[in-house]
Order: sequence, then structure tokens, then C-alpha cells
Amino acid sequence: MSRHKVLTLWNEEQINEEETRILRTPCKDVPLPFDAETIKVIRALRGAFLEREDAAGLAAPQIGVSRRIIAFRTRNFDEEDKENRKDDYEILVNPRITQARGEPVVLDEGCLSCPDIRVEISRFPEIKVRALDAEGRKVSKRYLDFPARIVQHEIDHLDGKLIVDYDGSAFVPKKRQGFFDKFFQGK
Repeated sequence: MSRHKVLTLWNEEQINEEETRILRTPCKDVPLPFDAETIKVIRALRGAFLEREDAAGLAAPQIGVSRRIIAFRTRNFDEEDKENRKDDYEILVNPRITQARGEPVVLDEGCLSCPDIRVEISRFPEIKVRALDAEGRKVSKRYLDFPARIVQHEIDHLDGKLIVDYDGSAFVPKKRQGFFDKFFQGK
């Protein structure tokens, strides 16, 4: 069981209005140099991300912090051994996509903040990102394919955008169809 709660738009019965408000609010940049609070948030996000076996990425607003920080896996996505996974992720602070290349690719995506649903989303297969690392050093990185998709997904979180905001086909379990029909009626 995870120690850190991940905010969700809904639970089994209803919309989580307060959590939705937090998830929908665009995040503020992290001020420089990093203060004690920022270091605490980076550690909390790292801990919340690493304790999840079902997460390819996690953004600070998903743990209730409205700051532009993301954690995401970069390789060994199916790795079972937690010790090996510790070197297979990155943390980016104030990330900005500076370049997107290639023909967009459509794949279905899930999200910890939108449980029980998958949505087809078109994303660029190659991006360049400017950011700070977890120690506050400037970095400029290029991501390809699945890591590029994850980074785009997590940056969406920082802007208050979620997979349910895309127009792609949504896949929901039959047992939850009635709930989601009501949810998507307002869209």
C-alpha cells in the first residue's frame, strides 16, 4: 500500500471536487535557488513515485503540490527489481518542451488521477526539454518514443490538463459505464 495519496478526479461513487480543483490548477514555477520547501517537495514526489509499481510518471500536483516538478521512468519499464529501478528515472523541475518532432503517434494512455479509464492520445515521438534537475542544475534533454510520451503526459499535469481533456476514444470497464456516461455528458 502506498504511503502517499495520489489525487484523483473521481472515486468509486463520485467526483472528488477538491482534488479535481487541485489537479485542474496550472502549477507555478519553482523559484531559484531551491529552498528547503522545494527540496522537501522533490523528495516527497520521488518517494511517492518510487513506491508505485503502476506509475510510469508522476507530477507534483498529483500529490497535492502545485509546483512544476515531474518524476518519470526513462527505461526498464517492466523491471520487477526495485533496486534496479532507482537508476531508471529522472526528476525535472520547471520543464519546458522546446521542440517537438516527428509524425504524432496515437496510443491509449492511462493515468493514476483518472482511474479505470484509458484514452487514445496523439503525441510527438521526439521532444527536447529544458529544465532543472533535482539538484537545481540546468539540463537540456531529448526524449524519444515512450519516454517522450510520458514527459508530455506529465507536463500536461503541470498545466492542469488530463487525459479526459483529449478527444480520442475512451475505454472504460463495462461495470463503470454508467458512471462515466454521466461524467462525460458535460464535455
